[in-house]
Amino acid sequence: MDRRPNKIIPADLPTVPGLDDLDATSIEVAPVPADAQAIGIGVYADGEVPAEVGFDRAALTDAGFTAKPGSVLTVPRVGRPDLVVLGLGDHDDLTADVLRDAAAALMRGASRRAHLGLRIDDLAGVDLAVAIRALAEGALLARYRYTVLESTTTHVALEALALDLPGYGELEQPVAEAFVGARAAVVARDLANTPPGHLTAVNMGEIAESLGQRFGFSVELFDKEALIELGCGGLLGVNQGSTEEPRMIKLTYTPSGESSGHLGLVGKGIMYDSGGISLKPSDPMHLLMKMDMGGAAAVLGAFTALRDAGTTATVSGWLMCTDNMPSGTSYKLGDVLTARGGTTIEVKNTDAEGRLVMSDALVLATEDGVDAIIDIATLTGAALVSLGPARAPVFGNDQRTVDLVTAAAAAVDEQVWQLPLERKYRPQLDSQIADIANLGGPFAGATTAALFLEHFVGKTPWAHLDIAGTMQTEKDDAWRTAGATGFGARILLEVARGFAPAS
Repeated sequence: MDRRPNKIIPADLPTVPGLDDLDATSIEVAPVPADAQAIGIGVYADGEVPAEVGFDRAALTDAGFTAKPGSVLTVPRVGRPDLVVLGLGDHDDLTADVLRDAAAALMRGASRRAHLGLRIDDLAGVDLAVAIRALAEGALLARYRYTVLESTTTHVALEALALDLPGYGELEQPVAEAFVGARAAVVARDLANTPPGHLTAVNMGEIAESLGQRFGFSVELFDKEALIELGCGGLLGVNQGSTEEPRMIKLTYTPSGESSGHLGLVGKGIMYDSGGISLKPSDPMHLLMKMDMGGAAAVLGAFTALRDAGTTATVSGWLMCTDNMPSGTSYKLGDVLTARGGTTIEVKNTDAEGRLVMSDALVLATEDGVDAIIDIATLTGAALVSLGPARAPVFGNDQRTVDLVTAAAAAVDEQVWQLPLERKYRPQLDSQIADIANLGGPFAGATTAALFLEHFVGKTPWAHLDIAGTMQTEKDDAWRTAGATGFGARILLEVARGFAPAS
């Protein structure tokens, strides 16, 4: 029961509205149909311009179209489908990423059209199945919008897309794979875009149960009493200042056949982060703290895709969900929390809360005997400062596990960069009164945060993704739409898809 006063929220608010748009979208590999409202045609920066464009190179250049990757020129036509000219760059430089961006450019250039066609006459050696998947992914991800709370909207959902491409082969499977990957990202985006008053830790658990029933994974919810019994002092400590109950949400996916291994995923789920007693300044970043559960959202998004992606490994997930709020009951600077497993933690900053809630989950994952752990969290501003909003740092205690993450990131065009887990900085986390402190020195904050997390994984192979910088984009960026990006969901899916432990 919701005991908060004056909460006026529609009872029938869709929790993951983006799934409805995906369910209503059709993508096929076929000639552009007669009822298409717009046709995108790929044009290389070199070579001949396709005759269907109706303009030569000089005319396109005069119109300001350079054909660089991601560029677009839209030409309205009376009585005929709009023409959308799509830049592909140099012929010899074509990649799946360029194709994904081209499909996104079509979605932008024909944003008011629901029935589209996309024609590329020459794939420049890119495998047909790879091209189909990239184009379908780019279209689905770029057309996403979070509009559920708008009274009126100009957004037009994509209803049908025909991919007119050269070559023959398996055509339906790569389209299906694109939908599965897009689903993971759309679920993560929807959850992270939802305002905190509409999405509490309790709500997150309810949504997880619903998605689990639909997409084939089990869900176990741990309320405050259960967390006390488990000794999850990190999550309980951060929750002290909130009127909302915490939830640890455990997800389990079991493959239909023999399991190839056991992968553990841990997601930070701070539903809203005020900073607690260490209150954040009231600036644009504070406004974005509804997305501080982006790690948990990415894990849950990935789980919705595991079954349909044919994942052969057992995958367990722990979503550590609570608000971090200031109140008379908040945990305080100088408090000592006891995490699962008995480690005592001195609190030096209540705004370094994500690592506290994740400490419990990391211990639980090791107790479950997973072969490797990947955690994902909007953890530090230092990640944004070090690599900016386009690339996420990855750390780890095991190079093979880090390599799995970096390879997956490259495959889905979500960029990461390995930073060193510099153990010379570990003494910064020493405490005079507890086993470890939750804050290091003024420099290398992303590294000291990772070193804190490493303390709780023992010898289990582990990688850590800090998505504080990549969790959102202020404006449309290719297939990344303004708002939450869902960064990491497709990376986790790609890792899990073929996961097996080292022999």
